[in-house]
Amino acid sequence: MSTGSQGPQLEVLEQYGRSGSVEWCYRVEGEGVQRQRLDQDLRPGPRPETGLLRLFKSVFLPQGFPHSVSEDYVQYQVWDTAQAFCSSLSGTLATQASLRGVGVGDQKATVAAATTTWLLRDGTGMLGRILFAWKKGTKLDSEAKKWRLFADFLNDVALFMEILAPFFPTFFLWIVCTAGVFKSIVGVAGGATRAALTVHQARRDNMADISAKDGSQETLVNLAGLLVSLLLIPLVTDNPPLTLLLFSLFTVLHLVANFKAVRSVVMETFNEERLQVVWTNFVQTGKILTPREANAVEPLLNWCSGTVPVRLGVKLQELRLSAEHFQRLTQAVQQRRFLIAVRDGCVFVVLLIGASVTDELQSMCQCLSLRNLMTQRHTYDQWQLLEQSRQQLDKHFPSFLKSLENTQWETHRNLLDADEWRLDFKSKHN
Repeated sequence: MSTGSQGPQLEVLEQYGRSGSVEWCYRVEGEGVQRQRLDQDLRPGPRPETGLLRLFKSVFLPQGFPHSVSEDYVQYQVWDTAQAFCSSLSGTLATQASLRGVGVGDQKATVAAATTTWLLRDGTGMLGRILFAWKKGTKLDSEAKKWRLFADFLNDVALFMEILAPFFPTFFLWIVCTAGVFKSIVGVAGGATRAALTVHQARRDNMADISAKDGSQETLVNLAGLLVSLLLIPLVTDNPPLTLLLFSLFTVLHLVANFKAVRSVVMETFNEERLQVVWTNFVQTGKILTPREANAVEPLLNWCSGTVPVRLGVKLQELRLSAEHFQRLTQAVQQRRFLIAVRDGCVFVVLLIGASVTDELQSMCQCLSLRNLMTQRHTYDQWQLLEQSRQQLDKHFPSFLKSLENTQWETHRNLLDADEWRLDFKSKHN
């Protein structure tokens, strides 16, 4: 086929990625189609990547990077790589101490005793894993960043205990078993929160790809840590002061890198802490904070917060209502799909059947206003505070919800950790 003078010659340009530079040009020449790489000076867009760089990206980064991941992906991965490297080195020091504690290098130690110690440590760790997942499993989605930090802090505590254990031979078994429980909790919390962060980072339903490439990055970091550890082991063997000094250095760097990594994550979905920040600011100023602004001030270290707890989606039985209180609460059902009550310094929310994501958001906003009122007073009347918080909700929530529509905040889902109980009201006729 020849285009000749019948019309302009057709050229097809090819690029990799949605905004990558043009790499190849296809055109009809004679009876065939010729493929030609464009000269660097003729390629529009950013400078083309070298073959080595492209290979590195294909091995360690998700397909379609950077457009297939969230904007905070690179910053998070850089800090996460740094913390993983420090954790790898700390783990080497702890492993050496544990091996010395179970008798490696001691002619008096027996294989049976060492094996028993290892089995008991693993067994207690399994029990700790089950119990932690039972008690805190639902919190790992809604408070992923907080529990991610907690897991890394607890991991450092466990490693420190393993390093100290050989110095206390009488309590060695108890110390390593406790450290085993801590490490099992780290495994559950770290793995689950990493999965939650992967959901946030995936922008093309590519969670599996991101998870797989994260595993490749971690393996590469651990390999680098292994090579450095080979240099460290001869230096720290039979040198406890140097071991403790290096461990302290790696631990500080590990915790700083972890905090930087978690703080760099910008979640667009509301959990209780982020909603508290945004709702309180809106009530006070009438302005909506962006996800980046709210995430920057989200509290991450309040693992044992002294604030009034809020429990969403509880059973009606939790409220322990008298007949009078039951009548007063249910009067609000005509207007809303939830009931709110205060008992023993805790705010309870009962959701009705058919309550939507917006209803959950609305109920939590009232609870946050109610909590702010409760913390401002040493003594309070429950019904008076409920009325004041309801008035605040009626005044601000409609405009608050409308303002959210013009932002990056997700309103079709939330991470408010609501339980599954729902209530249905039916009139009984005599």
